Amino acid sequence: MSEALAAPAVATDAGAHCATAELAIGGMTCAACSARIERQLNKLPGVEAVVNLPAERAQIRFDPARVDVDRLIATIVKTGFTATPSSADTRGEEKQRKEAAYRAEVRRFWIALALTLPLIAQMPFMFGAAGHVDVLPRWLQFALATPVQFWIGWRFYVGGLNAIRGGSGNMDVLVALGTTMAWGYSTVVLFFALAHQHVYFEASATVITLVLMGKILEARAKAKTSAAIEALMKLQPQTAFVEREIDGNKQIVELPVASLIPGDVIVVRPGEAVPVDGTVLSGNSSANEAMLTGESLPVAKASGDKVFAATINGDGLLRCRATGVGAHTLLASIIRLVEQAQGSKAPVQRLVDQVAAIFVPVVTAIALITFIAWWALAGDFTQALVNAVAVLVIACPCALGLATPTAIMVGTGLGARAGILIRNAQALELAEKISVLVVDKTGTLTQGKPTVTDIQKVGAGGTAQEVLQLAASLEQGSTHPLAAALVAEAKARGLSLETPQDVVAVPGKGMTGSVGGLAVRVGSPPWLAEQGLALPVTATVGSLVAVAVGDEVIGIITVADPLRETSPAAVARLQKLGVEVVMLTGDNAATASAIAGQAGVTRFEAGVLPGDKASHVAALKAAGKVVGMAGDGINDAPALAAADVSFAMGAGADVAMEAADVTLMRDDLNGVADAISLSRATLAKIRQNLFWAFIYNVLGIPLAALGFLNPVVAGAAMAMSSVSVVSNSLLLKRWQAGRN
Repeated sequence: MSEALAAPAVATDAGAHCATAELAIGGMTCAACSARIERQLNKLPGVEAVVNLPAERAQIRFDPARVDVDRLIATIVKTGFTATPSSADTRGEEKQRKEAAYRAEVRRFWIALALTLPLIAQMPFMFGAAGHVDVLPRWLQFALATPVQFWIGWRFYVGGLNAIRGGSGNMDVLVALGTTMAWGYSTVVLFFALAHQHVYFEASATVITLVLMGKILEARAKAKTSAAIEALMKLQPQTAFVEREIDGNKQIVELPVASLIPGDVIVVRPGEAVPVDGTVLSGNSSANEAMLTGESLPVAKASGDKVFAATINGDGLLRCRATGVGAHTLLASIIRLVEQAQGSKAPVQRLVDQVAAIFVPVVTAIALITFIAWWALAGDFTQALVNAVAVLVIACPCALGLATPTAIMVGTGLGARAGILIRNAQALELAEKISVLVVDKTGTLTQGKPTVTDIQKVGAGGTAQEVLQLAASLEQGSTHPLAAALVAEAKARGLSLETPQDVVAVPGKGMTGSVGGLAVRVGSPPWLAEQGLALPVTATVGSLVAVAVGDEVIGIITVADPLRETSPAAVARLQKLGVEVVMLTGDNAATASAIAGQAGVTRFEAGVLPGDKASHVAALKAAGKVVGMAGDGINDAPALAAADVSFAMGAGADVAMEAADVTLMRDDLNGVADAISLSRATLAKIRQNLFWAFIYNVLGIPLAALGFLNPVVAGAAMAMSSVSVVSNSLLLKRWQAGRN
């Protein structure tokens, strides 16, 4: 893995006197494992830890003055698991270790299956035959089942012992306890020659083999949930063509991306991936930025434009100066943000963890009661043992622990691919409940860039083109947004601009000067009216710029911030989702009304200062609404902070990514509708997963206790419950942006 994508395993925030660490954890088998690790870590002073079971990672915040990483790792190891520092540049090694462990697990499964298959002939009762028939000699059954129990199944003993040492139970305890009871009882019957008693070697071996098969299928399915992160990492180029001065001559050399520093000049050839974030120095091309924004249309690139690592250059040659390299590229920031979101916990998951933590002791008690009740009431020790074993096996809480995090991992990965960066699982869960979306006008509903929308010629002199040419020539040295709009429009029309003379700027009012020997004044109509120039009465939406030559007004140019083409459809989508859209703007009532009408917004407030937007959001929340806020992430920061869920329309701006719960890589309100749609789809999967996880246990435990399930069927059901939950989460990949 290139260091260009590396994020440090430990990062220190000097201002907050805390550090963060990410650890890769090995040996977890169920929700009780992750809950136990969290509990032990959070007992340490100044430590806040969240453990992600599917990703097998822990995200930890800690006070470095009180705890160090070695102590964190030692705590996890003492709890019975393995832990190593994890970062983007160690992912390759971690993946190789996981693949090697997976291959070893598959080999053990095939060995277990080969030993268990002959024993399956001992189970005719599963298919309706009467009695328990010994097809194979009991000593051969013992010889086949024992390696499965104590070699293949040794992992359950180790995991169960570590869990008990840690003061809790997990799936390993249930499997080890149940299968040992079946194997131990059968061994006693064999060696004491109790011919009239049945043996259950096939039950213990088959349960272990089925559980192992379930773990293999589960591991394969879980690997697919992290596919989004792996796909992002693969986008980063490993080398770049860089300008270097060699023997007094500039030459282009190919260097590893990891060796680049800000300020390096790179050359990106047609069709290549951009290796770093940077600014175009020369050249004209287009870039496919779909991996950032989800938008497949190419974006034009010319001198002064920004380019981003891993985007694909079009058919032109670009010469760029690197501004962000390594862990400081936008791509690296996205990867870190997605990983943090996948590692965070939704509120519903915390409840599930609490249930899982007490689940094993409760199930063990139920199994004990089942055993005592059957032995006491039916007088059949064998049947009592079999039913107790079935209870222990069917109750394993694997599916319960996977129900929420697997859906969140898939959901946040899908969001990243669609240009929707979700900061944490809580935002993902809450987004589906939004009833009111507050939007800023400028830059959210509109393009956020003043544009010439109309040129009105006044009097008999000149054409609209001449009016614009004179105004743009005079204003080309100004940095005012209205002046920039005039110059941009003139260039777009191919007009040649002359160099103005004797230019005098009047702050807040306008500008005077000489263009081609003509005395030209450009400014606000009230300013020209103050100078005695007659102006026609014009009713329009936008800012008016009057243009005068000598003592006569020759034209009025309207400059407005036009509505985004996508805004009306986005507002309609949100309304279809049951979300009321409320526009807050500091603009005048006439402009606000016009934009709201064009966008399809029925409720708006004009003349609202940025600082007052937060109070409007608070008022909506006080009325019982779940409020979302969409803004640019900078001047709307107070309102974004006040909202239940905030959306930054920042095209990946760093400030926006820090300020909001959800960052939209495209400046398009459709991203909010997509985020709400994705939230609803993800939460639907979580509810389905929890239903299936609970239904296995709620129905299975009573059936096993009442004698309707044997241990083998219980083992198969338990294994498939985990697989079904993870597979159901993967069905979320059918979600598509742009569809409600």
